[in-house]
Amino acid sequence: MSNVNFDTKQFETMMFGPARAFAALSVDFTEKLVNAQLDAAKSYTDTNLAQLRSLMEVKDAEGLKSYMEGQQKVATELTERLKADTDKVVALQQDFAKDSQKLTEENVQKAQEGIKEATETATKAVKEAAPKAAKTA
Repeated sequence: MSNVNFDTKQFETMMFGPARAFAALSVDFTEKLVNAQLDAAKSYTDTNLAQLRSLMEVKDAEGLKSYMEGQQKVATELTERLKADTDKVVALQQDFAKDSQKLTEENVQKAQEGIKEATETATKAVKEAAPKAAKTA
């Protein structure tokens, strides 16, 4: 039975560390996205409820006219809010993509360094073992 020395540091560096970093990035993105959606939903709900309350106060033709004129303003505000919410989500997605790419590049570089180090260690071990093997032969 051979004595294999399992290097958990390399496994951590090449597997678990990057997986945790990406998971943290994903959780952060999801939290920001959900909060943006909740804020938008609350804003739209508040606006709709305010409009329903205004409609319930209409008692005559003049009140209806005033309500309908106010609808134009509400529609403009909702359009602006929708654009701002869309821009916010797009910015979150762009940040996530940029951060994911940066994380991937860093992990590829670490993996390449780890492979280089492992290759150098293996080469050194072979060079040291070759003279010993030749003496016993």
